[in-house]
Amino acid sequence: MTFQDNHLNRRQFLNQLGMVTAAGFVAESAFATAKPWFTISLAEFSLAGSLFSGKLKNMDFPAKAKNEFGINAVEYVSMFWKDKGQDQAYLSELKQRTTDLGVRNVLIMVDSEGDLGASDAAKRLKAVENHYKWVDAAKFLGCHSIRVNAHGEGTAE
Repeated sequence: MTFQDNHLNRRQFLNQLGMVTAAGFVAESAFATAKPWFTISLAEFSLAGSLFSGKLKNMDFPAKAKNEFGINAVEYVSMFWKDKGQDQAYLSELKQRTTDLGVRNVLIMVDSEGDLGASDAAKRLKAVENHYKWVDAAKFLGCHSIRVNAHGEGTAE
């Protein structure tokens, strides 16, 4: 057996290299068009400094997430639009903006609506009722949930 018998000649090598390279491009392009098995959402609190300073408004948060970070799912924080949770015109505009951008509303993080873990039943009930508007807003926007804080005094029991 000669060296030539065990190894590819130059023409065979280049032919096989071309086929492997072409197969790689096909596989890569198929992978690039495949839908990812998860998405990343951006929490509005990540931009708290801009929101607290007034440089960014809640209404503009979805566009910033999409245009500056390439993120197509957002998580709101109630404190940045506390007075708008039941404002149907505001909610409609926010929903339209996210629809136009192709941004998905994921959830609303709810703060400062009372202690859900209060030991006093009346305070606890009031806190629960204070969250209703955010459940309604989340449903309208297409969010899958709200996030709450179960603050309270005493032990976990």
